[in-house]
Amino acid sequence: MMEIIEGSYAVAEAVRLCRPQVISAYPITPQTHIVEALADMVANCKLDADYMTVESEFSALSACLGASAAGSRTYSATTSQGLALMFEVCFNVAGMRLPIIMTIANRALGAPLSIWNDQQDSISLRDSGWLQFYAEDNQEATDLHFLAYRVAEDHAVLLPAFVCFDGFILSHTYEPVDMLSQEDVDKFLPKFSPYQQLDAADPISFGMYATPDYYLEFRYETDCAVKRSKDVIRKAGKEFGSMFGRDYSALVEGYQLDDAETAIVAMGSICGTIKDTIDEMRDEGKKVGLLKIRVFRPFPDEEIAKALSHVKRVAVLDKNISLGSKGAVALEVKDALYGSGIPVKDYILGLGGRDVRKKDIKEIVLRAERGQGDQFFGLRKEVL
Repeated sequence: MMEIIEGSYAVAEAVRLCRPQVISAYPITPQTHIVEALADMVANCKLDADYMTVESEFSALSACLGASAAGSRTYSATTSQGLALMFEVCFNVAGMRLPIIMTIANRALGAPLSIWNDQQDSISLRDSGWLQFYAEDNQEATDLHFLAYRVAEDHAVLLPAFVCFDGFILSHTYEPVDMLSQEDVDKFLPKFSPYQQLDAADPISFGMYATPDYYLEFRYETDCAVKRSKDVIRKAGKEFGSMFGRDYSALVEGYQLDDAETAIVAMGSICGTIKDTIDEMRDEGKKVGLLKIRVFRPFPDEEIAKALSHVKRVAVLDKNISLGSKGAVALEVKDALYGSGIPVKDYILGLGGRDVRKKDIKEIVLRAERGQGDQFFGLRKEVL
């Protein structure tokens, strides 16, 4: 059913339809509306789940860890400093192979303090073992929760997942969303069947001490599971498309890319602005296209190399920075295209919520054509 709904409430409704059994989260801007809505659903018997109130984000994810280990489908949400406080637990969750789903309403990290959007928070945990999905709009943000649960709980994967959508830009924006019914979701997302769980009658342990003789193998197995998730995402995304008309089998998605000479690579809500800009530039005779990355972990290196094999140049728009190096997306795109001879230029922009306008994207394309890049874009030089 199509309805006009705020992004945070659309996500909360999607989570409700996934039938989580335990929810634990701590309110933090701009994800607060999500957990407020879920708390209301539990209190008013619209969702049969235990909602655990805690004193911090560290405790929230720790509670989810315990609940998941005990065999419950679990959910949390956070952003920015809250995600940073969860850092230790994020690694524990992935290492214990617990399929927890967590929404990230992407927000800049302090200091200095900022409540506005960039993708530094989730990107900073790209090496933790969590799958990472990035939504362009609120329809995608909603649907990706169904996909994330389906993939994470698959016994070939058994990994946690972030569903990331841009704070305020999407979380507090009203958009039309085609919301599935409970019957539809139940057909796509089976009842949670834990691979293993804590049971006093059959005791096991999670996250035990590993000596140097065995630790390497644990990391290897987690890495293999992340890579295996590609096929599971493709299969589940294709099934979602056949059932509901929105195909998420591709980890990347091209726009006006077939004959493009310049390819822009980006992820998140900025892709909508890029598409509008490309339409204008096409009218002006510019052969520009977009490659949107929907899944950042597992990283779609082969898909990116194939999609960009024909272009003359690539401009990566990074709403994050690996300080002292480049943006995280550009680093991995360069690796995917290594040996192709295609120049990849990185543009760090939009940090702390700085607006990225169509004229900015047009200027970036011009700079890429001139071979200029690997730079912060839009610096206010008068304050430096």
